[in-house]
Amino acid sequence: MSTMHNQRLEGLSEKIFLDRYAWKDADSNNAKVGDVVLVLTKDDPKFPTKEVGEIVKREGRTVTVKTRKGELVESDVEKLTLTIEKTPEEMWDRLAAAMASAEATPELQEEWKAKFRHVLDDWKLVPGGRIAAGAGASDELTLFNCYVIPSPKDSRGGIMETLSEMTEIMARGGGVGINLSSLRPRRSIVRGVNGSSSGAVSWGGLFSYTTGLIEQGGSRRGALMLMINDWHPDVMDFITVKQKMGEVTNANLSVCVSNDFMKAVKEDLNWDLVFPNTKDPEYDENWDGDLEKWKAAGHEVIVYKTVKAREIWHTIIESAWKSAEPGVVFMEYYNQMSNSWYFNPIICTNPCGEQGLPGWGVCNLSAMNLSKFYDEHNHDVAWDDLAETTRFSVRFLDNVIDTTPYHFPENEANQKNERRVGLGTMGLAELMIKLNIRYGSPESMEFLDKLYGFIAREAYLASADIAEEKGSFQAFDAELYLQSGFMKNMVETYPEVGQAVRSKGARNVTVITQAPTGSTGTMVGTSTGIEPYFAFKYFRQSRLGFDEQFVPIAQEYLDSHPGEDLPNYYVTAMDLSAEDHIRAQAAIQRWVDSSISKTANCPADFSVEDTKRLYELAFDLGCKGVTIYRDGSRDVQVLQTEKKDKAESPVEAPDTELKEEVVPAVSLEAGAGVQADAGAPAVNAGASAETGNVAVSGKSGLDKQYKSRPQVLRGATYKINTPFGMAYITINDLNGTPGEIFLNVGKAGSDVFAMAEALGRVCSLFLRYGDHGNKVELLIKHLKGIGGSGAIGFGANRVESIADAVAKALETHVASSADYDHDPAPVAATMALEEPDVNLAGEAGSVSGAGNAEDTAAGAYGSGGGYGGGQVTGSRDLCPSCGGATLINIEGCKTCSSCGYSRCS
Repeated sequence: MSTMHNQRLEGLSEKIFLDRYAWKDADSNNAKVGDVVLVLTKDDPKFPTKEVGEIVKREGRTVTVKTRKGELVESDVEKLTLTIEKTPEEMWDRLAAAMASAEATPELQEEWKAKFRHVLDDWKLVPGGRIAAGAGASDELTLFNCYVIPSPKDSRGGIMETLSEMTEIMARGGGVGINLSSLRPRRSIVRGVNGSSSGAVSWGGLFSYTTGLIEQGGSRRGALMLMINDWHPDVMDFITVKQKMGEVTNANLSVCVSNDFMKAVKEDLNWDLVFPNTKDPEYDENWDGDLEKWKAAGHEVIVYKTVKAREIWHTIIESAWKSAEPGVVFMEYYNQMSNSWYFNPIICTNPCGEQGLPGWGVCNLSAMNLSKFYDEHNHDVAWDDLAETTRFSVRFLDNVIDTTPYHFPENEANQKNERRVGLGTMGLAELMIKLNIRYGSPESMEFLDKLYGFIAREAYLASADIAEEKGSFQAFDAELYLQSGFMKNMVETYPEVGQAVRSKGARNVTVITQAPTGSTGTMVGTSTGIEPYFAFKYFRQSRLGFDEQFVPIAQEYLDSHPGEDLPNYYVTAMDLSAEDHIRAQAAIQRWVDSSISKTANCPADFSVEDTKRLYELAFDLGCKGVTIYRDGSRDVQVLQTEKKDKAESPVEAPDTELKEEVVPAVSLEAGAGVQADAGAPAVNAGASAETGNVAVSGKSGLDKQYKSRPQVLRGATYKINTPFGMAYITINDLNGTPGEIFLNVGKAGSDVFAMAEALGRVCSLFLRYGDHGNKVELLIKHLKGIGGSGAIGFGANRVESIADAVAKALETHVASSADYDHDPAPVAATMALEEPDVNLAGEAGSVSGAGNAEDTAAGAYGSGGGYGGGQVTGSRDLCPSCGGATLINIEGCKTCSSCGYSRCS
């Protein structure tokens, strides 16, 4: 065994270690001069900032801390994070002893304490966050990262019971997945209260809201995954719920998709949305969300609605394109591949999506740091060291099952029945750079197959050896176990694994999981999960503050090769095509018995049709799920490539490893860059417009590329009904193409009027900046389909928002300009070409004719098309309470037709 290393952490790595994983002193009043602590330097619930420092003075409860940056900070002891452990070596000693304590004899405990300490040393094995924070330090914190609780019983009591279970698990550090398919659909009858149900999605909002209130183990926010099956009548509401402000804000969403559904999509078949007959006398007792089991028992299923499967699929695709959610889990295929297929079906995944679990299922995670297994003498993987670490790590994780506290007996019974563990990796991208292999290349696919096949082989052989010594998991049946889709592939390639399982057994139902490792990977200083590097220089927003990060392996190359660019095998997430991301995921999925946290990064101009092809490619290649992130499709990004002004700090996303991993922006190797706001077109002075970056060298550079406005421009005004009332959109041409846009929506002085004017000004600025030939097309792509609190019209006539109306007007304008001999077809029923309205007033101006009687009438209708009630004058405005476009003038007072807010009360 190698010599133990002294590991010194610096910067953000040290902050993460002390904040999340070091053993805490429960009483910060024990702080004394000389202690290394985390001190809260900015006490803000959304944007807190902590710094590492040493206490240099204490008077009563007031301490003075000298930070690593040399600043003196005065603080109350309550705002300190005081830890018992100050270095990783102290944590490794604790973890090795805690896991070895599960061994049967003192001799075995000493043997495995040394072996565990060996693989923990120098971050070869990086334990999952729950293990690192809790093992040997707390009898309350769970050591399991992942939980799925059974679908709620379809009653108020059942829902409240699920809520209680979820809260208990999250408060002790576990992330939770819940499948909502057991809950009856919206508007279905609830006989007991002589009323109707609010639907599965509304109860998901309750779980989401509660998650936002929870601090997990005192170090991070709650993490929740909500899922629904493709047959549920509320599936369309579920897919689009995040487009409605405030309903579900603290959960990740995925739709469980079956093989039959994908067949219906490909063949353009009808799809029945169904639910059990709630009048069935056995409904209350036996319905648990498993539709196939319900039908097999002879119970009735009611068809609520029949739609085209492609309609649901397109809605999923369009929503994912807009906001990266929902993801898709191919759940039937997942169960076909699952080793627990014969006794414990997978119903949901954990919040990050990498661990599918049955009801009451749990899993503990850790990751091997592949960057530590580079053999520089042979320019190859250090295969022997990797094999040893894999085998020791499987035993380490298996021992977690016998040392963690269980807060629900159902969790303990299920885990002892299947002994599910999840060994994964981090540092893949760094290892590939060391090997000069470009991530995403054909060579890399061959390498990934070899590498992860090797890891899976060693892990299964280790599990068989432990089973021979300690016994197999309780539900083990060799013949049935080997019939899973995963084991058939494993045995076909590595027959020795099948022989070992038959002769020795299997200790664990699964052994491999590829988690995101966002926080632990950042702490260790390597690439996270199986992802390529996000960027080689970036900024990271978290509960610890706003931190600049450099990737050491890239910086070292540039330092040793002055004047050179990075070689092409230094690849970042946005350098790859989305298809390359999916193909890499599929190559690794072949050797992962659970699943993978992986994001396919897409450029800003990635279309809805591109997204559709990507999702279907993932299914065809055998991925168990798929998530994309289109650059700029979210307001908040944990990672970005340029430091923003402090006044513009983004709202912090729920601080889970998922959010730090699957919401990347774009990558830059050098130079200035900033991630554009969601949906905004990108102006570019130094990179391609598609990247969503803005690189500005100074005012003079902008002036040179900005086309000044002539005295007179001619164009056309389009009248389009929007969810905010009638919009008058004037598009004026400059040198034959659209050069400026004016918007007039709502009454002067209203919030809607102001925001519409701002949108017009920004669009005009973009259209007159630079010489890019595809600006109009790019602007249409960015604005088209943006949804707000409601929509108006149906089918091709549907208008989602003011931005969507601008896109439709631009499309019509471009079409009419292309062929003056033909009138353009109307894009919406309420759209009509009017006489050109020439603006002679310079940059600022207004459009004549707005604010007529039609606007007044249009303002009376709610976002869903229903009449708002009351005596209404003028267009609707934004409610400052609920944020909806529902503030209308009723009897002389601005009143919200949705939440009841009134400016007069």
